[in-house]
Amino acid sequence: MPINPVAWFEIYVQDIARAKRFYEQVFQFELQDLAPPFSGIELLAFPCDQATYGTTGTLVKMEGCPSGGNSTIIYFHCADCAVEEARVHDAGGSVHRAKMSIGEYGYISLVMDTEGNMIGLHSM
Repeated sequence: MPINPVAWFEIYVQDIARAKRFYEQVFQFELQDLAPPFSGIELLAFPCDQATYGTTGTLVKMEGCPSGGNSTIIYFHCADCAVEEARVHDAGGSVHRAKMSIGEYGYISLVMDTEGNMIGLHSM
């Protein structure tokens, strides 16, 4: 496959304003409103630069799609995952597993957002 296999991600939430505060506080960026493609859905987009490595996605509030309890973890790139990890409690989340080595692949932290979703933080 000549491209990265992940094209997009969505993180489902119950309270989009609360989730917006969490992600903006932990990662120190702004989420942008996206026009909903149909009624009954709210979307906030993560920042995106099409010319750089990685992908982007949205926070999604949609009836019938609860947050938490899923088995997929999205890892956010960080210069040092301990920095973002240190912001998690003040943003209303919790640290599930503090920064740990994954050998030659760097370091990760596993944290819970305000909506019950586990996300990963990754740094080299």
